[in-house]
Amino acid sequence: MKIFRPFSPFLLVLFCSVLFFNVRAEPFRCSSGDLDNLKPTIVPTPTNGGIREEIADKYLEKYNRWKEELLSTEYGRQQWELYAGNKNFILTITMSDKRGHGAGTDKYLWDEEGRFVGATITLGTKIEKGFPDPIYYPVMNSLSIGMDKYPIGGELLAATKMAHEFGHVNQTAKANRELLQTQSKLVPEYVAIFLKNGRNTQDKELLKLAEKMGGTPVEIWENREYWSEVSAMAYLKEKIGKENYYCTVFSKIQYNIESYAKPYEGRFESIGEFPDAACRK
Repeated sequence: MKIFRPFSPFLLVLFCSVLFFNVRAEPFRCSSGDLDNLKPTIVPTPTNGGIREEIADKYLEKYNRWKEELLSTEYGRQQWELYAGNKNFILTITMSDKRGHGAGTDKYLWDEEGRFVGATITLGTKIEKGFPDPIYYPVMNSLSIGMDKYPIGGELLAATKMAHEFGHVNQTAKANRELLQTQSKLVPEYVAIFLKNGRNTQDKELLKLAEKMGGTPVEIWENREYWSEVSAMAYLKEKIGKENYYCTVFSKIQYNIESYAKPYEGRFESIGEFPDAACRK
């Protein structure tokens, strides 16, 4: 049975105007600084880049547990080395209690040649707890089904959220800087018109803006979230592939995708078929 998406997330994205760049694995919160975080910052090409872990001492122990869990897989190590070994890119990883159970990727850096050269991943201090909704986070949400029955620890949930954030960095590396600037500029204009026209998304002005941006704000945002969930799924598939709860978790992923993200199903199938052969025995 198809379960319709609630209308409120759409309004929330529009009111915040920039949420499609700031993923959080918990109820969304907007701040006046979000828009500034989206504006591409131009910097000289780094020559001493890599991964900079700016973690307060009080969070270091738990952060290292999450990192160890991520790096326990070949996929996690590949993602880490992609940036750790790149001297022309600065990936900053930090933590903030303001993020709570969620995380976010922003503060994008570009050089004068238009190359993507930096970003910041901010992890909440409680990402080992809290499951995001299944509508836009079908993979991370799937772990909620087995925590009471199986030995699924908080470190696994935290590492899955980290894999999701690395997915955002990877996406931005493939993005067009000019398009991102256009989206950052036009989304507030889209929102203003939307709120004045009776929330009519078929307004001719909004259709023109959506064409220039490559989609409506919610389409752009959910496209980014689902791609990052593919990254989370790749990590999870390797990490729990031999566990007795693998089929339970991946059946939940399949249900979430078919219920809420059917148009995006193809990108998840690139990681493996549904249902997995191991679960059809």
